[in-house]
Amino acid sequence: MSLNIVCIDDQREVLATLKKDMSVFRSFFKISYCESSQEAKELLEEIDAKGDHIALLVCDHIMPGQSGIDFLIQTNQDRRFQSVKKILLTGLANHQDTIKAINQAAIQQYIEKPWNSENLTKIAKILLTEYILETGQEYQEYMPILDQPTLYQKLRK
Repeated sequence: MSLNIVCIDDQREVLATLKKDMSVFRSFFKISYCESSQEAKELLEEIDAKGDHIALLVCDHIMPGQSGIDFLIQTNQDRRFQSVKKILLTGLANHQDTIKAINQAAIQQYIEKPWNSENLTKIAKILLTEYILETGQEYQEYMPILDQPTLYQKLRK
């Protein structure tokens, strides 16, 4: 069983930047990149059919076809994916979109484009640590990549 990170953005240059930023996780997680919500839906089905888990979705807000918020809402409504941690990336969002993303898609983090690479990596580490602990995964094998303060705080409870 493997843990997966899935990044979705319709712009190839953004995906290339995400690929660079997320490379620190490559040794511990399978990372996939999709250019549309439809491609991401198919990938989530494949991952689930193999018995693997999606730990983190990093999704763009504005995409042709289906918005990232609507994709994340659908994903959140699927019982199989309710524990998945979600980051919404956006360059254009209004107040309504933000509220909808938080309330209906249950996103954990909202990051504006262009983002700071260190900040994205730090947030991803925290969310992955939370996912691993909340879903009862064996966290020891992930120790080098986990957020230590989050790990310590969660284990103390």
